[in-house]
Amino acid sequence: MKRWLVVFLYLPMMLASATNLPDLGDSSQSVLTPADEIRLGREAMLDIRKQADYDNDPELSDYLNAIGYRLVANSDENVLAFHFFAIRDNTLNAFSIPGGYVAINTGLIEATRNESELAGVMGHEIAHVTQHHIARMLEAQSQGLLPSLGMMALSLLAARSNPQTAGGGIMATEGLMVQKQLDFSRDNEREADRLGMQTMQRTGFDPHAMVTFFQRLQQATKLDERNAIAYLQTHPLTSERIADMENRVANQPPVTVTDSVEYRLLREKLRVEDLPVDRAPAIIQDKIRRQAFTHPDTAHYALASAWLRAGQPDPAWQAWQTLKADHIDSPLIDMLGIRILQAQHNDQNTQALYHSALTQYPDYVPLITGYAEFLLNHQHIQTAQQWLQHALTTYPDNARLYQLQSRAYTLQGHDFLGHFSQAQALYHDEQLDQAIEQLQLALKAHDANFYQQSTAEAQLKQWRAENNLGKR
Repeated sequence: MKRWLVVFLYLPMMLASATNLPDLGDSSQSVLTPADEIRLGREAMLDIRKQADYDNDPELSDYLNAIGYRLVANSDENVLAFHFFAIRDNTLNAFSIPGGYVAINTGLIEATRNESELAGVMGHEIAHVTQHHIARMLEAQSQGLLPSLGMMALSLLAARSNPQTAGGGIMATEGLMVQKQLDFSRDNEREADRLGMQTMQRTGFDPHAMVTFFQRLQQATKLDERNAIAYLQTHPLTSERIADMENRVANQPPVTVTDSVEYRLLREKLRVEDLPVDRAPAIIQDKIRRQAFTHPDTAHYALASAWLRAGQPDPAWQAWQTLKADHIDSPLIDMLGIRILQAQHNDQNTQALYHSALTQYPDYVPLITGYAEFLLNHQHIQTAQQWLQHALTTYPDNARLYQLQSRAYTLQGHDFLGHFSQAQALYHDEQLDQAIEQLQLALKAHDANFYQQSTAEAQLKQWRAENNLGKR
């Protein structure tokens, strides 16, 4: 079921009812501490990662985190660790969770007209985290707002599979407390608008794009109130908010921003994946005939993707060669070519393209993980280990790298190292309980030297302390 429409309102109810979340102590601690926020975010992510709609596409994840951290670096509280991820859902929505987790629905990415619009939404969600808006909502509960929040959250949760019913649920809880909660949320939204716009402007994006995107959302809702856009159900949008945004950019000239190649190609990749499989190539070809694509490389990328999605790698390869002839630099183009060659079962050319791509983009993690998996599948274990070890020195928090390293060690018969690397993968995937279990298995292995044993014991002690703190 779709949980993503309601997470922002759902979290206060989680705090009130979940027994495995941290005890906030006496009334003076009704506001979440930074440590509480991190633990709450991890608890929420454990559930989110289990959902079918959680999108772990490495290319999309890499892009969202790249643009996200550009924005975070220009925010007012840039010391927080953030994690940006996608939800495979066509509804226009985004949400943030305490602890620095920001989700973007794929439908919202597809609906943006330029990269600045996407940056505006992401900047807005970053501000919700840096301004600790969930903590403020919890503080307001001491004024009698919790029952209203609970009813609203339950109503929205019941409607998550059918957004049309959400309005009736909210109406059932109307009254003074609901109005207080909505007013409070609007204050949060205005603050997130202001800071999000400031952040995106510092990062080099056009602040006018934030206004135009929210104007389109508001207009779309007015045209069809029964199918109100999901984003606006959890992020109240008023005429006053729009006016505030317009006033902030009124005296600022529009900024000319060139969309990144990655933004254009990934947005098109998502759009192609939403097309009927058998009709996708014809639909893209028709768009090309109508000159519906602004950039030729985007058109060629879409057509190659559509042919590949339709299970026809040969015409996909022809379209990809045309794309490659555009001489556009992006690892996404090589990644698409690799997928096509793999669909053709052309291992020799697949490896050659990996070599070529990694020479040009040696630090692109999706390429490294893809190549390491290819090498492991073909029993080139030592070479895979070299690539993984090199990548982990630069990206020591990447769970996928540790997963592949664990697989490599297991294939080599290294029992301790296999469990130890798997423990690291689970830890960096927010699964602390399972990480501890893997570390315990590592310590039971008989092939660890004294240094490895000591390292694992120290790590286990640290993780147990962290786990106990989170369950107080």
